[in-house]
Amino acid sequence: MNDLIKALTILNKYLTPEDRWPTWCGHDIFGVGVDPADVSEEDIKALEELDFFPDEENESFISYRFGSC
Repeated sequence: MNDLIKALTILNKYLTPEDRWPTWCGHDIFGVGVDPADVSEEDIKALEELDFFPDEENESFISYRFGSC
């Protein structure tokens, strides 16, 4: 749980108040609608250590670790 909170705290830096529903869940995938192009290399590295990976195609970050729905 702590890793999920850490990852969401990092991603929260890149959200705006207009991003009211930034998360989504699919079959075994948890996603956060933050464009990887907007995220610093340092934060991307930290997110990868927390099992969140850039999904350039969907302009988001995804995790299979936290994605069991």
